[in-house]
Amino acid sequence: MTFLRLQTSDQANMLSIPDLIRKKRDGETLSEDDIKTFIQAITTKNIQECQTGAMLMAIWQKGMVNSETKTLTREMMSSGEVMSWPKEWVGHVVDKHSTGGVGDKVSLVLAPALAACGCKVPMISGRGLAHTGGTLDKLESIPGFNISQSTEQVQKILSSVGCCIVGQTEKLVPADRVLYALRDATSTVDSLPLITGSIISKKGAESLSALVLDVKFGRAALYKDLDSAKELALSLVNAGNGLGMRTGAILSSMDATIGQCVGNSLEVIESLETLKGKGPEDLMELVTTLGGMLLMMTGLVSSQSEGIRRISEAVISGAALSKFEAMMEAQGVNREAARSLCSKQTDYFKILRKSKHQTELKTPEGGVVMDIDGLTLAEVLHKLGAGRSKAGEPVNHSVGAELLVTLGQTVTKGVTWLRLHYEDPAPTPDQLQRLQSALTLGSDSQTRQKHNLVKELLLPN
Repeated sequence: MTFLRLQTSDQANMLSIPDLIRKKRDGETLSEDDIKTFIQAITTKNIQECQTGAMLMAIWQKGMVNSETKTLTREMMSSGEVMSWPKEWVGHVVDKHSTGGVGDKVSLVLAPALAACGCKVPMISGRGLAHTGGTLDKLESIPGFNISQSTEQVQKILSSVGCCIVGQTEKLVPADRVLYALRDATSTVDSLPLITGSIISKKGAESLSALVLDVKFGRAALYKDLDSAKELALSLVNAGNGLGMRTGAILSSMDATIGQCVGNSLEVIESLETLKGKGPEDLMELVTTLGGMLLMMTGLVSSQSEGIRRISEAVISGAALSKFEAMMEAQGVNREAARSLCSKQTDYFKILRKSKHQTELKTPEGGVVMDIDGLTLAEVLHKLGAGRSKAGEPVNHSVGAELLVTLGQTVTKGVTWLRLHYEDPAPTPDQLQRLQSALTLGSDSQTRQKHNLVKELLLPN
Protein backbone atom coordinates (compact mmCIF):
# COMPACT_ATOMS: atom_id res chain seq x y z
CA MET A 1 0.00 0.00 0.00
CA THR A 2 1.36 3.43 -0.92
CA PHE A 3 0.95 6.18 1.67
CA LEU A 4 0.96 9.86 0.81
CA ARG A 5 4.11 11.69 1.88
CA LEU A 6 4.26 15.43 2.39
CA GLN A 7 7.30 17.67 2.65
CA THR A 8 7.77 20.42 5.17
CA SER A 9 9.86 23.48 4.41
CA ASP A 10 12.79 21.61 5.89
CA GLN A 11 13.44 18.64 3.60
CA ALA A 12 15.53 16.87 6.23
CA ASN A 13 12.65 16.88 8.72
CA MET A 14 10.07 15.50 6.30
CA LEU A 15 7.58 13.17 7.97
CA SER A 16 4.93 11.05 6.31
CA ILE A 17 1.35 11.17 7.45
CA PRO A 18 1.63 7.62 8.90
CA ASP A 19 4.69 8.82 10.86
CA LEU A 20 2.65 11.67 12.33
CA ILE A 21 -0.21 9.36 13.25
CA ARG A 22 2.19 6.92 14.89
CA LYS A 23 3.88 9.74 16.81
CA LYS A 24 0.61 10.95 18.31
CA ARG A 25 -0.68 7.41 18.85
CA ASP A 26 2.39 6.70 20.98
CA GLY A 27 1.72 9.79 23.11
CA GLU A 28 4.49 12.00 21.76
CA THR A 29 4.10 15.76 21.39
CA LEU A 30 3.63 16.94 17.82
CA SER A 31 5.89 19.79 16.74
CA GLU A 32 4.64 22.94 15.01
CA ASP A 33 5.88 21.54 11.70
CA ASP A 34 4.09 18.23 12.36
CA ILE A 35 0.74 19.95 12.91
CA LYS A 36 1.29 22.32 9.99
CA THR A 37 1.97 19.32 7.75
CA PHE A 38 -1.23 17.60 8.89
CA ILE A 39 -3.47 20.65 8.35
CA GLN A 40 -1.87 21.46 4.98
CA ALA A 41 -2.50 17.88 3.90
CA ILE A 42 -6.19 18.34 4.71
CA THR A 43 -6.56 21.66 2.87
CA THR A 44 -4.65 20.43 -0.21
CA LYS A 45 -6.48 17.05 -0.10
CA ASN A 46 -3.16 15.20 0.05
CA ILE A 47 -4.35 12.85 2.75
CA GLN A 48 -6.64 9.84 2.78
CA GLU A 49 -9.86 10.15 4.78
CA CYS A 50 -8.92 7.08 6.82
CA GLN A 51 -5.62 8.76 7.77
CA THR A 52 -7.42 11.89 8.96
CA GLY A 53 -9.77 9.70 10.99
CA ALA A 54 -6.83 7.83 12.49
CA MET A 55 -5.18 11.09 13.56
CA LEU A 56 -8.41 12.30 15.13
CA MET A 57 -8.68 9.09 17.13
CA ALA A 58 -5.03 9.36 18.21
CA ILE A 59 -5.66 12.93 19.42
CA TRP A 60 -8.84 11.80 21.20
CA GLN A 61 -6.94 8.99 22.97
CA LYS A 62 -3.71 10.81 23.85
CA GLY A 63 -4.87 14.42 24.06
CA MET A 64 -2.70 17.44 23.36
CA VAL A 65 -0.59 19.72 25.53
CA ASN A 66 -1.35 23.46 25.46
CA SER A 67 1.32 24.23 22.87
CA GLU A 68 -0.10 21.59 20.50
CA THR A 69 -3.65 22.88 20.90
CA LYS A 70 -2.55 26.46 20.24
CA THR A 71 -0.65 25.41 17.11
CA LEU A 72 -3.56 23.28 15.88
CA THR A 73 -5.92 26.23 16.35
CA ARG A 74 -3.58 28.68 14.58
CA GLU A 75 -3.00 26.37 11.62
CA MET A 76 -6.71 25.65 11.25
CA MET A 77 -7.42 29.40 11.33
CA SER A 78 -4.78 30.01 8.67
CA SER A 79 -6.10 27.26 6.38
CA GLY A 80 -8.37 29.77 4.62
CA GLU A 81 -9.38 33.40 4.51
CA VAL A 82 -8.70 35.61 7.53
CA MET A 83 -10.90 38.69 7.71
CA SER A 84 -9.48 42.20 7.97
CA TRP A 85 -11.17 45.37 9.14
CA PRO A 86 -10.71 49.15 8.83
CA LYS A 87 -8.10 50.60 11.18
CA GLU A 88 -10.71 52.70 12.99
CA TRP A 89 -12.44 49.50 14.15
CA VAL A 90 -9.36 48.16 15.92
CA GLY A 91 -10.19 47.27 19.50
CA HIS A 92 -13.96 47.18 18.99
CA VAL A 93 -14.58 44.05 16.86
CA VAL A 94 -16.14 41.47 19.15
CA ASP A 95 -18.08 38.19 19.15
CA LYS A 96 -19.54 35.57 21.45
CA HIS A 97 -19.79 31.79 21.25
CA SER A 98 -22.01 29.40 23.19
CA THR A 99 -21.35 25.67 23.53
CA GLY A 100 -25.05 25.09 22.93
CA GLY A 101 -28.24 25.00 24.91
CA VAL A 102 -32.00 24.60 24.89
CA GLY A 103 -33.80 27.82 24.05
CA ASP A 104 -30.46 29.63 23.68
CA LYS A 105 -31.45 32.81 21.84
CA VAL A 106 -28.80 35.01 23.48
CA SER A 107 -27.11 35.98 20.20
CA LEU A 108 -30.29 37.51 18.78
CA VAL A 109 -30.40 39.99 21.66
CA LEU A 110 -26.69 40.38 22.39
CA ALA A 111 -25.40 41.22 18.91
CA PRO A 112 -27.65 44.28 18.39
CA ALA A 113 -27.14 45.38 22.01
CA LEU A 114 -23.36 45.37 21.50
CA ALA A 115 -23.76 47.28 18.24
CA ALA A 116 -25.84 49.88 20.07
CA CYS A 117 -22.92 50.27 22.51
CA GLY A 118 -20.41 51.02 19.75
CA CYS A 119 -19.02 47.56 18.95
CA LYS A 120 -18.69 45.86 15.57
CA VAL A 121 -20.10 42.33 15.75
CA PRO A 122 -19.36 39.99 12.80
CA MET A 123 -21.14 37.04 14.42
CA ILE A 124 -20.52 33.78 12.56
CA SER A 125 -23.00 31.25 13.90
CA GLY A 126 -24.01 27.67 13.30
CA ARG A 127 -27.04 25.48 12.73
CA GLY A 128 -28.66 23.23 15.28
CA LEU A 129 -27.75 19.57 15.59
CA ALA A 130 -29.55 16.96 17.74
CA HIS A 131 -31.32 18.64 20.68
CA THR A 132 -29.35 21.91 20.49
CA GLY A 133 -30.96 24.76 18.56
CA GLY A 134 -28.93 26.79 16.07
CA THR A 135 -28.91 30.58 15.76
CA LEU A 136 -29.03 30.43 11.96
CA ASP A 137 -32.13 28.21 12.00
CA LYS A 138 -33.89 30.70 14.28
CA LEU A 139 -33.06 33.64 12.00
CA GLU A 140 -34.09 31.75 8.86
CA SER A 141 -37.58 31.44 10.31
CA ILE A 142 -37.84 35.16 9.44
CA PRO A 143 -38.90 35.29 5.75
CA GLY A 144 -36.11 36.72 3.60
CA PHE A 145 -33.34 36.63 6.21
CA ASN A 146 -30.16 35.71 4.32
CA ILE A 147 -27.38 34.20 6.41
CA SER A 148 -25.08 33.78 3.37
CA GLN A 149 -23.00 36.94 3.07
CA SER A 150 -19.56 37.45 1.53
CA THR A 151 -16.76 39.06 3.51
CA GLU A 152 -17.31 42.26 1.54
CA GLN A 153 -21.03 42.22 2.35
CA VAL A 154 -20.30 41.57 6.03
CA GLN A 155 -18.04 44.62 6.18
CA LYS A 156 -20.69 46.74 4.45
CA ILE A 157 -23.36 45.64 6.96
CA LEU A 158 -21.03 46.28 9.89
CA SER A 159 -20.30 49.77 8.56
CA SER A 160 -23.98 50.68 8.32
CA VAL A 161 -25.53 48.66 11.17
CA GLY A 162 -22.75 47.49 13.48
CA CYS A 163 -23.75 43.82 13.63
CA CYS A 164 -24.61 40.90 11.41
CA ILE A 165 -25.24 37.21 12.03
CA VAL A 166 -24.08 34.96 9.21
CA GLY A 167 -23.00 31.42 8.37
CA GLN A 168 -19.46 30.24 7.77
CA THR A 169 -18.26 30.98 4.23
CA GLU A 170 -16.55 28.38 2.04
CA LYS A 171 -13.26 30.29 2.34
CA LEU A 172 -13.25 30.52 6.13
CA VAL A 173 -11.34 27.78 7.98
CA PRO A 174 -11.84 25.03 5.35
CA ALA A 175 -9.81 22.58 7.46
CA ASP A 176 -12.49 22.75 10.14
CA ARG A 177 -15.26 21.64 7.78
CA VAL A 178 -13.31 18.47 6.99
CA LEU A 179 -12.41 17.73 10.59
CA TYR A 180 -15.86 18.60 11.94
CA ALA A 181 -17.58 16.11 9.64
CA LEU A 182 -15.12 13.33 10.45
CA ARG A 183 -15.26 13.95 14.20
CA ASP A 184 -18.90 12.91 14.16
CA ALA A 185 -18.13 9.84 12.01
CA THR A 186 -15.22 8.76 14.22
CA SER A 187 -16.82 9.42 17.64
CA THR A 188 -14.23 12.06 18.51
CA VAL A 189 -16.66 14.96 18.95
CA ASP A 190 -15.87 15.31 22.67
CA SER A 191 -12.09 15.68 22.29
CA LEU A 192 -11.00 18.79 24.21
CA PRO A 193 -8.26 19.95 21.79
CA LEU A 194 -10.46 19.27 18.76
CA ILE A 195 -13.38 21.23 20.26
CA THR A 196 -11.00 24.05 21.10
CA GLY A 197 -9.44 24.13 17.65
CA SER A 198 -12.81 24.10 15.92
CA ILE A 199 -14.35 26.93 17.95
CA ILE A 200 -11.37 29.26 18.33
CA SER A 201 -10.02 28.88 14.76
CA LYS A 202 -13.30 30.23 13.35
CA LYS A 203 -13.36 33.12 15.81
CA GLY A 204 -9.69 33.84 15.12
CA ALA A 205 -10.45 34.07 11.39
CA GLU A 206 -12.87 36.89 12.25
CA SER A 207 -9.87 38.95 13.47
CA LEU A 208 -11.61 39.82 16.71
CA SER A 209 -10.42 42.26 19.33
CA ALA A 210 -12.31 40.38 22.05
CA LEU A 211 -14.23 37.13 22.39
CA VAL A 212 -16.44 35.86 25.20
CA LEU A 213 -17.50 32.22 25.54
CA ASP A 214 -20.61 30.86 27.23
CA VAL A 215 -19.53 27.37 28.33
CA LYS A 216 -22.50 25.41 29.62
CA PHE A 217 -22.73 22.51 32.02
CA GLY A 218 -25.62 20.41 33.24
CA ARG A 219 -28.25 17.95 32.10
CA ALA A 220 -28.79 19.49 28.65
CA ALA A 221 -25.14 20.44 27.99
CA LEU A 222 -22.22 18.57 26.40
CA TYR A 223 -20.45 18.61 29.76
CA LYS A 224 -22.60 17.52 32.67
CA ASP A 225 -20.52 18.86 35.56
CA LEU A 226 -18.89 22.19 36.40
CA ASP A 227 -15.32 20.86 36.58
CA SER A 228 -15.41 19.39 33.05
CA ALA A 229 -16.94 22.57 31.66
CA LYS A 230 -14.27 24.66 33.38
CA GLU A 231 -11.54 22.54 31.81
CA LEU A 232 -13.02 23.28 28.38
CA ALA A 233 -13.42 26.97 29.20
CA LEU A 234 -9.79 27.28 30.24
CA SER A 235 -8.66 25.52 27.06
CA LEU A 236 -10.75 27.87 24.92
CA VAL A 237 -9.57 30.97 26.78
CA ASN A 238 -5.91 29.93 26.51
CA ALA A 239 -6.20 29.21 22.78
CA GLY A 240 -8.02 32.49 22.11
CA ASN A 241 -5.49 34.56 24.01
CA GLY A 242 -2.77 32.65 22.18
CA LEU A 243 -4.10 34.02 18.89
CA GLY A 244 -4.00 37.58 20.21
CA MET A 245 -7.72 37.90 20.98
CA ARG A 246 -8.69 39.06 24.46
CA THR A 247 -10.71 36.02 25.46
CA GLY A 248 -12.91 35.44 28.49
CA ALA A 249 -15.60 32.94 29.44
CA ILE A 250 -18.54 32.35 31.72
CA LEU A 251 -19.69 29.02 33.10
CA SER A 252 -23.49 28.80 33.05
CA SER A 253 -26.03 26.19 34.09
CA MET A 254 -27.96 24.33 31.38
CA ASP A 255 -30.59 22.15 33.04
CA ALA A 256 -33.87 23.88 32.21
CA THR A 257 -34.53 26.03 29.14
CA ILE A 258 -33.23 29.55 28.60
CA GLY A 259 -36.32 31.74 28.60
CA GLN A 260 -39.83 30.39 28.15
CA CYS A 261 -39.77 29.38 24.46
CA VAL A 262 -38.07 26.55 22.58
CA GLY A 263 -38.30 26.26 18.79
CA ASN A 264 -37.15 28.52 15.97
CA SER A 265 -40.06 30.90 15.29
CA LEU A 266 -41.07 30.99 18.96
CA GLU A 267 -37.54 31.89 20.00
CA VAL A 268 -37.45 34.76 17.49
CA ILE A 269 -40.66 36.07 19.03
CA GLU A 270 -39.21 35.82 22.55
CA SER A 271 -36.03 37.57 21.38
CA LEU A 272 -38.08 40.43 19.91
CA GLU A 273 -40.09 40.69 23.11
CA THR A 274 -36.80 40.86 25.04
CA LEU A 275 -35.53 43.62 22.74
CA LYS A 276 -38.78 45.46 23.54
CA GLY A 277 -37.91 45.32 27.24
CA LYS A 278 -40.16 42.40 28.14
CA GLY A 279 -37.69 39.52 28.25
CA PRO A 280 -37.29 36.79 30.88
CA GLU A 281 -34.79 37.34 33.68
CA ASP A 282 -32.56 34.37 32.87
CA LEU A 283 -32.11 35.42 29.23
CA MET A 284 -31.29 38.99 30.27
CA GLU A 285 -28.82 37.70 32.86
CA LEU A 286 -26.83 35.95 30.14
CA VAL A 287 -27.10 38.85 27.68
CA THR A 288 -25.94 41.48 30.16
CA THR A 289 -23.18 39.33 31.69
CA LEU A 290 -21.66 38.36 28.34
CA GLY A 291 -22.09 41.83 26.89
CA GLY A 292 -20.70 43.49 30.00
CA MET A 293 -17.56 41.35 29.78
CA LEU A 294 -17.01 42.28 26.14
CA LEU A 295 -17.45 46.00 26.78
CA MET A 296 -14.93 45.76 29.61
CA MET A 297 -12.45 43.73 27.55
CA THR A 298 -12.55 46.31 24.74
CA GLY A 299 -12.03 49.19 27.15
CA LEU A 300 -15.38 50.81 26.37
CA VAL A 301 -16.21 50.58 30.09
CA SER A 302 -13.99 50.29 33.15
CA SER A 303 -15.85 47.56 35.04
CA GLN A 304 -18.10 44.54 34.60
CA SER A 305 -20.93 46.26 36.47
CA GLU A 306 -20.75 49.30 34.20
CA GLY A 307 -20.78 47.02 31.16
CA ILE A 308 -23.88 45.21 32.45
CA ARG A 309 -25.60 48.57 32.96
CA ARG A 310 -24.71 49.75 29.44
CA ILE A 311 -26.03 46.57 27.79
CA SER A 312 -29.20 46.69 29.88
CA GLU A 313 -29.79 50.32 28.90
CA ALA A 314 -29.28 49.48 25.21
CA VAL A 315 -32.09 46.93 25.47
CA ILE A 316 -34.48 48.94 27.67
CA SER A 317 -34.09 52.14 25.60
CA GLY A 318 -34.96 50.39 22.32
CA ALA A 319 -31.53 51.12 20.79
CA ALA A 320 -30.78 47.39 20.44
CA LEU A 321 -34.21 46.80 18.85
CA SER A 322 -33.45 49.46 16.23
CA LYS A 323 -30.16 47.72 15.44
CA PHE A 324 -31.95 44.37 15.07
CA GLU A 325 -34.47 45.91 12.68
CA ALA A 326 -31.65 47.45 10.62
CA MET A 327 -29.77 44.13 10.61
CA MET A 328 -32.85 42.29 9.32
CA GLU A 329 -33.22 44.77 6.45
CA ALA A 330 -29.50 44.64 5.63
CA GLN A 331 -29.70 40.84 5.45
CA GLY A 332 -32.65 40.67 3.11
CA VAL A 333 -35.85 41.03 5.15
CA ASN A 334 -38.54 43.20 3.58
CA ARG A 335 -38.58 46.65 5.19
CA GLU A 336 -42.27 46.50 6.09
CA ALA A 337 -41.87 43.03 7.61
CA ALA A 338 -38.87 44.14 9.67
CA ARG A 339 -40.71 47.24 10.84
CA SER A 340 -43.81 45.22 11.75
CA LEU A 341 -41.83 42.65 13.75
CA CYS A 342 -40.19 45.44 15.73
CA SER A 343 -43.32 47.50 16.37
CA LYS A 344 -44.69 47.60 19.93
CA GLN A 345 -48.01 45.98 19.05
CA THR A 346 -47.78 43.30 16.39
CA ASP A 347 -49.19 39.93 15.43
CA TYR A 348 -45.95 38.05 14.91
CA PHE A 349 -47.66 35.22 13.07
CA LYS A 350 -48.68 37.54 10.24
CA ILE A 351 -45.02 37.27 9.24
CA LEU A 352 -43.60 34.21 10.99
CA ARG A 353 -44.93 30.75 10.28
CA LYS A 354 -47.37 29.39 12.83
CA SER A 355 -47.79 25.65 13.32
CA LYS A 356 -51.02 23.99 12.16
CA HIS A 357 -51.81 22.65 15.60
CA GLN A 358 -51.38 23.56 19.25
CA THR A 359 -52.16 21.51 22.32
CA GLU A 360 -51.84 22.28 26.01
CA LEU A 361 -50.51 20.18 28.87
CA LYS A 362 -52.01 20.62 32.34
CA THR A 363 -50.44 20.27 35.77
CA PRO A 364 -51.39 16.85 37.24
CA GLU A 365 -51.55 18.29 40.76
CA GLY A 366 -50.91 21.46 42.71
CA GLY A 367 -47.54 22.47 44.09
CA VAL A 368 -44.37 24.45 43.44
CA VAL A 369 -42.59 24.18 40.08
CA MET A 370 -39.29 22.64 41.16
CA ASP A 371 -37.82 21.68 37.78
CA ILE A 372 -38.50 21.64 34.05
CA ASP A 373 -36.20 19.25 32.20
CA GLY A 374 -34.92 21.19 29.18
CA LEU A 375 -33.25 18.15 27.62
CA THR A 376 -36.50 16.16 27.59
CA LEU A 377 -38.40 19.06 25.98
CA ALA A 378 -35.72 19.50 23.33
CA GLU A 379 -35.51 15.79 22.50
CA VAL A 380 -39.26 15.51 21.93
CA LEU A 381 -39.35 18.70 19.85
CA HIS A 382 -36.45 17.35 17.82
CA LYS A 383 -38.49 14.23 16.99
CA LEU A 384 -41.42 16.45 15.97
CA GLY A 385 -39.26 18.27 13.42
CA ALA A 386 -37.76 21.23 15.26
CA GLY A 387 -34.21 19.88 14.94
CA ARG A 388 -31.99 17.76 12.75
CA SER A 389 -29.95 14.60 13.33
CA LYS A 390 -27.27 15.33 10.74
CA ALA A 391 -26.03 18.32 8.80
CA GLY A 392 -28.13 19.30 5.80
CA GLU A 393 -31.47 18.03 7.06
CA PRO A 394 -34.36 20.54 6.99
CA VAL A 395 -36.03 21.80 10.15
CA ASN A 396 -39.61 22.90 10.72
CA HIS A 397 -39.41 26.46 12.00
CA SER A 398 -42.95 26.43 13.41
CA VAL A 399 -42.51 23.47 15.78
CA GLY A 400 -41.83 24.43 19.39
CA ALA A 401 -43.10 24.82 22.93
CA GLU A 402 -44.07 27.70 25.19
CA LEU A 403 -43.56 27.28 28.91
CA LEU A 404 -46.42 29.01 30.72
CA VAL A 405 -45.03 28.54 34.23
CA THR A 406 -41.69 29.49 35.79
CA LEU A 407 -39.41 27.79 38.29
CA GLY A 408 -40.49 28.49 41.85
CA GLN A 409 -44.06 29.36 40.86
CA THR A 410 -46.92 27.91 42.91
CA VAL A 411 -49.60 26.31 40.71
CA THR A 412 -52.92 24.56 41.24
CA LYS A 413 -54.05 21.32 39.63
CA GLY A 414 -55.19 21.62 36.02
CA VAL A 415 -53.26 24.79 35.16
CA THR A 416 -51.80 24.92 31.62
CA TRP A 417 -48.04 24.70 32.00
CA LEU A 418 -46.95 24.04 28.40
CA ARG A 419 -48.36 24.87 24.97
CA LEU A 420 -47.02 22.59 22.23
CA HIS A 421 -46.86 23.82 18.61
CA TYR A 422 -46.69 20.99 16.08
CA GLU A 423 -47.43 19.92 12.51
CA ASP A 424 -48.63 16.58 11.12
CA PRO A 425 -48.29 13.89 12.30
CA ALA A 426 -49.50 14.61 15.82
CA PRO A 427 -47.28 13.74 18.79
CA THR A 428 -47.69 10.18 20.02
CA PRO A 429 -49.07 9.40 23.50
CA ASP A 430 -45.55 8.40 24.51
CA GLN A 431 -44.15 11.77 23.37
CA LEU A 432 -46.85 13.64 25.26
CA GLN A 433 -46.10 11.56 28.36
CA ARG A 434 -42.39 12.39 28.02
CA LEU A 435 -43.22 16.08 27.86
CA GLN A 436 -45.42 15.75 30.93
CA SER A 437 -42.58 14.00 32.77
CA ALA A 438 -40.34 17.03 32.23
CA LEU A 439 -42.30 18.91 34.89
CA THR A 440 -41.45 18.33 38.55
CA LEU A 441 -43.72 19.72 41.27
CA GLY A 442 -42.98 19.85 44.98
CA SER A 443 -44.48 21.03 48.24
CA ASP A 444 -44.29 24.55 49.68
CA SER A 445 -41.72 23.36 52.21
CA GLN A 446 -39.46 22.38 49.29
CA THR A 447 -39.76 25.76 47.60
CA ARG A 448 -37.05 26.02 45.00
CA GLN A 449 -34.52 28.73 45.72
CA LYS A 450 -33.93 31.17 42.87
CA HIS A 451 -30.42 30.80 41.52
CA ASN A 452 -28.38 32.58 38.92
CA LEU A 453 -27.46 30.79 35.70
CA VAL A 454 -23.94 32.23 35.63
CA LYS A 455 -21.71 30.33 38.06
CA GLU A 456 -18.25 31.71 37.31
CA LEU A 457 -16.42 34.29 35.20
CA LEU A 458 -13.03 33.62 33.61
CA LEU A 459 -11.46 36.92 32.59
CA PRO A 460 -8.31 37.34 30.48
CA ASN A 461 -5.16 38.34 32.34
